[in-house]
Amino acid sequence: MCGFLAIIGKGKDEQLIKALSKRMAHRGPDESDIHVTEQGHILSHERLSIIDLHSGKQPIQGTKSAWMVHNGEIYNHHALREGVLKGHSFRTKSDSEVIVHLYEEFGYDFVDQLDGDFAFVVIDGDNYIAGRDPLGVKPLYYGMDERGRMYFASEMKALADQCTTFSTFPPGHYYTPETGFVKYYQPQYEDYTVCVAEVDLALLREKLTEATRKRLMSDVPIGVLLSGGLDSSLTSSIASRLLKEQGKSLHSFSIGLDPNAPDAVAARKVAEFLGTEHHEVHFTIEQGIEILEKLVWHLETYDVTSIRASTPMYFLAQAITAKGIKVVLSGEGADEVFGGYLYFRNAPSTIDFTKETIERVQKLFTADLLRADKSTMAHGLEARVPFLDKAFLDYAMLIKGEEKLPKTYDGVEKYILRKAFDTSDQPYLPQEVLWRQKEQFSDGVGYNWIDTLIDYCSAQVTDAQMEQAAALFPYNTPATKEAYFYRTLFHKHFPQTSAAQTVRKWIPKWQENQDPSGRANTAHVQADPEIAKTSLPV
Repeated sequence: MCGFLAIIGKGKDEQLIKALSKRMAHRGPDESDIHVTEQGHILSHERLSIIDLHSGKQPIQGTKSAWMVHNGEIYNHHALREGVLKGHSFRTKSDSEVIVHLYEEFGYDFVDQLDGDFAFVVIDGDNYIAGRDPLGVKPLYYGMDERGRMYFASEMKALADQCTTFSTFPPGHYYTPETGFVKYYQPQYEDYTVCVAEVDLALLREKLTEATRKRLMSDVPIGVLLSGGLDSSLTSSIASRLLKEQGKSLHSFSIGLDPNAPDAVAARKVAEFLGTEHHEVHFTIEQGIEILEKLVWHLETYDVTSIRASTPMYFLAQAITAKGIKVVLSGEGADEVFGGYLYFRNAPSTIDFTKETIERVQKLFTADLLRADKSTMAHGLEARVPFLDKAFLDYAMLIKGEEKLPKTYDGVEKYILRKAFDTSDQPYLPQEVLWRQKEQFSDGVGYNWIDTLIDYCSAQVTDAQMEQAAALFPYNTPATKEAYFYRTLFHKHFPQTSAAQTVRKWIPKWQENQDPSGRANTAHVQADPEIAKTSLPV
């Protein structure tokens, strides 16, 4: 895990590049380096050392003239070294190095051989290739300056004021000057008509277990983010079992406004059940409000739900790295794959339900994955997401919508996922957690968080300012005072039109109240009448 900046083109000052790269120093606090090629192209890298702690420094040179930088993890690097790359001589034991060797072996046509979460750039003379993982777990931006130089960076802040235009690098693509963008990730499930498979619960359980096993690859200690919801609890349970086989224990971490927050209570039950070494973190609403501007700078978004949920995650990541842990597993992706958000209950048809799961998976890089990466990497913490494993998705996404649709099972969202892990012998989780109703992460830390946050933001924005919102922010015009406030924070650091256009607002479908909180869905209120006493905007 790391941050990198690559510039294709001559004439850029090396000291300036170092300064631009250091804007991402939080992503790689362990070491940094820079390489200028014979042709004048530049690769800069900020490293968080997780694999090959001693010799894995980047940029890494191949066996000839090619150099590369990489952010992420390649989980099949051993198989690649022992298989298609067995004739190559490697300089390091780093998982990253296989990328430059695959380029040397196959030219541009190699990215689909990588199993992992990644963004990378390889430069060979004046040729180069940049690529991003299938779902966009790892961030990547690209742009061009006034002299036609191409930029690639892990975060927008490293290139926004250098480029005349820039954008988000699309997931599942690679780019070369010869081919332009090429979509290498073309899974079957993108065609909703093939998503008709009957569910095999044992196979579903096996696929998720293997996805989790891969993500335990590390030369440093690993923890889990444990909210007490289904997704993080299952990830924690599987990881705990796998580590016990190796004679290792698992650290789990939860966060809430206080010990009585919904997530904190549930996480405590799971941790006790699994026997993890559990750490509970608390933050105050005042602390959350205080770091909003810094958080927006880290996140590089003005999306309301991303900011709400990232605030507790930011504090949690800070506490985790203070414990000396650099890697955590997280439950992102399950709600998209299985239609777990409460609004999915309102899907007008099974086809609509299936199409929405596909679209939500495809758009994850604009919301939950952005939040998960940048709120953790703000403190040099890597988050890994087993639910978005390629092999797991290739199976789970093809399961027919009738098996996933909450209406089919009395409104129980993610029923088949729950059922797959509802084993009487050696149970994975306590029943009350396995069948717990969905909470949005920003709700689960304590309902007062969102309510007070809305009140605070609204107090910072006048009615007159809202009347001028469309004139000031013609693209993605904020519709609420909370959204307006976040947009002003974003605009302060990223005033470029290109910056605003990288953001996609997350809005649930099929419900009258467009607030992204899970509590805005009537199904949540009906399940818990106490929720109706809180005051989300309509």
